[in-house]
Amino acid sequence: MTRPPRGKDAAHFPPTLKRLGQHFLNDRRILERIADALQLTGTETVVEIGPGRGTLTAILLQRAARVVAIELDAKLAAMLRARWAGEPRFTLVEGDVLRTDLGAVAGGEYALVGNVPYYITTPILFQALQPPRPTRAVYLVQREVAERVVAPPGSKTYGALSVNVQAVARGELLFRVPPGAFTPPPKVDSAVIRITPRADPDVAPEREERFRALVQEAFGLRRKQMRRVVRTIAALDAERADAVLSAAGVDPEARPETLAPPAFARLEAALGARP
Repeated sequence: MTRPPRGKDAAHFPPTLKRLGQHFLNDRRILERIADALQLTGTETVVEIGPGRGTLTAILLQRAARVVAIELDAKLAAMLRARWAGEPRFTLVEGDVLRTDLGAVAGGEYALVGNVPYYITTPILFQALQPPRPTRAVYLVQREVAERVVAPPGSKTYGALSVNVQAVARGELLFRVPPGAFTPPPKVDSAVIRITPRADPDVAPEREERFRALVQEAFGLRRKQMRRVVRTIAALDAERADAVLSAAGVDPEARPETLAPPAFARLEAALGARP
């Protein structure tokens, strides 16, 4: 069983870089639960975002056919490369995950996992929603973000992230993680979520980019009624805006924060069908 170094052994790690939002999870029980959430059978390729000191990586290599780790910190990357130099099932990609084609580095079907830096959590979630999507993704994120991913329409935390995830995938908040499980401890609570692509997404792949743009713009006006939202973002008069909303089956007096993902998908299609 591989355990993270403690005490004097921990001094062998490269220094923690605050600018990269590094908080290393060192609770073995939680690491095992994260690996469990991937539901691996031993045949999968797993892409790991931010392997850091390799504590989760070691567990993944016991359970997966192959692990592709993406690490931005050059010193940590060197440490990981040396640690698994003789392991053909381990591949290290040194670089920025937001500039990495996840499907390309996986080379085929893959699962995704990561202790995601909190300051770039949302961009990473959006990136992983782009086809080809992972068969499932398990993230350790700030609890507030986890709650937004699974929030239902009309709730205080429901927003653009909720809609964009739920339109194409099923989100689950699995469990919470306290600050003390990390080194150094973050100032916020964390949570583990699992995102599994839906077989019946609300929006087709070729329309996802337009759908996301619409959702982002609509929630920029989340307190406005949908008649005003459509008039603003599509430059329509009230009569034409009402016609679009009627075609989409959306109440003109509803607000973005009350609309479920299918309603946004119908609205995007109705806007796209205009002459």
